[in-house]
Amino acid sequence: MEQVSFTQMKDGTREEYEFLMGHEKAYIEALPARIMTLLSQLGDTLDGYTVSRLEHSLQSATRAEADGCDEEMVVAALLHDIGDMFAPANHSELAAAIMRPYVRPEIAWVLEKHGEFQMYYWAGQVGKNPDVRDKYKGHPFYEAAVNFCEKYDQNCFDPDYPSKPLSYFEPMVHRVMGKPKYF
Repeated sequence: MEQVSFTQMKDGTREEYEFLMGHEKAYIEALPARIMTLLSQLGDTLDGYTVSRLEHSLQSATRAEADGCDEEMVVAALLHDIGDMFAPANHSELAAAIMRPYVRPEIAWVLEKHGEFQMYYWAGQVGKNPDVRDKYKGHPFYEAAVNFCEKYDQNCFDPDYPSKPLSYFEPMVHRVMGKPKYF
């Protein structure tokens, strides 16, 4: 069978769906390669900053690894802004949606909320509320999000920081994003 015969999902047979599951498995396993391609495209974007979005991500991941974080957190730091390309207004939510099946719930929550937590550092400068994160006080992952933004996000715009190259993180991306663990 090279393709299914149905035109509506409700008409598919068991054999067709088993056939499709094999293709789906291969597609999921190819996710790390697609992510690496997308990350490399972030190298083209300065948008007024002193470093590209890729360099920002590399600094974030390099700092997380140097701080002793596990691979899930290092990869999360690398991918935390991956949503910028397609969802700049809610990039945090997109990054969390991409990573949620692959990382523990704490990391998914930190990714989802990091945009709001990050406002602490800049929002007051443009007349917005820098304390948006306060609505999450008492949440079990609140301090993790504060820590992430302080150590692996707001400080990752240094053109002289010796970040590791994208190729260094590729094996980690493959290990973390190669198979859903929380799906």
